[in-house]
Amino acid sequence: MTQKKFITIYETIRTDIIESRISYGTQLPSEHELVETYSASRETVRKALNLLVRDGMIQKIRGKGSVVIYQGLTEFPFADLTSFREVQQGLGLRHETDVKAFEKITAGEVPKVQKALNVRQGTVLWHIVRIRKIEDRVKIIDEDYLIEGIVPNLTMEIAKASLYEYIEDILGLEISYSNKSITFEGFGEREQEIFGDVVPPYTATVRGIVHLKDTTIFQYNVSKHLATEFKFNDFSRRHKR
Repeated sequence: MTQKKFITIYETIRTDIIESRISYGTQLPSEHELVETYSASRETVRKALNLLVRDGMIQKIRGKGSVVIYQGLTEFPFADLTSFREVQQGLGLRHETDVKAFEKITAGEVPKVQKALNVRQGTVLWHIVRIRKIEDRVKIIDEDYLIEGIVPNLTMEIAKASLYEYIEDILGLEISYSNKSITFEGFGEREQEIFGDVVPPYTATVRGIVHLKDTTIFQYNVSKHLATEFKFNDFSRRHKR
């Protein structure tokens, strides 16, 4: 079945925006010009533009036409429990992870985490801090606490690559769902140092308790995103890829 033309136009413009061939603040050609460029009807072009508006790619402004408002958002869907690596590969973006901390601690050292994971004080946890970069810009600070007895033998290399790939493909565990909360918080010293001078200096901070298929809790995650570059839905469920 041939793809409808408005979808083709939409996908072409969307890709150009995401890959920065059309930059933030740029005014798109007029509907008349797009009609000529794509040899399409005005209704077809309008359908494509409406999809771009829906996706937060453009805004229709009276007297100016359609203006690009996309700024490389870190879109991390709550509807799917998805790893950073999977998200960025799906978007086709160049991504990089730097591991800033990799250590074993006891749960008693972090009482809030101990309570979230519902473990004893002496329970050994992996504590991992990773910096996520997209197109060479720091976008996310990820801090993870994992129960060592459930996720053994972690290495720096695994942390840099993909924890979820290791847990599912090597350990054979099935990650199922996560309960998450989100708050908007001002920069602390660490955020200021890592993100730099950002206006406004706030993060969208997502705290998640992640469960295996049998409901066992194994991970507590604190993910700090730049507040101006974050989109979300609601409940997270892991889909095996």
